[in-house]
Amino acid sequence: MHNYDIKKERRDLYSAKRDRFEIVDVPPMNFLMADGHGDPNTSAGYRAVVEALYTTSYAVRSIAKKEVGRTHTVGPLEGLWSADDLSVFTSRDYAEWVWTLMIVQPSWITSALVDEAMDQVARAKNLSAGHRVRFEEYAEGQSVQIMHVGPYDEEAPTIARLHQEFMPAEKLVPRGRHHEIYLSDARKTQPARLRTILRQPASPASA
Repeated sequence: MHNYDIKKERRDLYSAKRDRFEIVDVPPMNFLMADGHGDPNTSAGYRAVVEALYTTSYAVRSIAKKEVGRTHTVGPLEGLWSADDLSVFTSRDYAEWVWTLMIVQPSWITSALVDEAMDQVARAKNLSAGHRVRFEEYAEGQSVQIMHVGPYDEEAPTIARLHQEFMPAEKLVPRGRHHEIYLSDARKTQPARLRTILRQPASPASA
């Protein structure tokens, strides 16, 4: 039985160059999502959402294997980030951050299957954020991305170059929310070796 792993199947979207920005076209994909706000380093709500997303994703995987006959590797954690004042991303003013955490799902995962998984999780687990998880399509389209290697707190200079140098040079303007894909397990990886894809949806400046 072939095991689907999005990091291998879509290397264009789940891998990136470390030394240069690249423009990619991101199709609509389905995710398990949950929203929150505040400092991810100290927020109990953030940790609860991560737990709920992973628990539900593994339940989805188990049910899909039994009922659909297909297996997949649970995708990496991803985050959409926004704020009323975009300068907080370079100043790292975490308290002002609004976030949506998410885990991508294969195309054969249906809303009915997700509902079944969420019911199963609700019966078996007492997750404080389980009710916050939803199944939703997310579309980005044209985007700019780059690989950041190192601590999350050191992303700011790369983000600044993206917005202040690369996009203006390419006659692009930001559109939508800043997107991060966490390819490393922060619990097991030294900060200097963390691999994170930084992605920004973009539109032509003339638009």
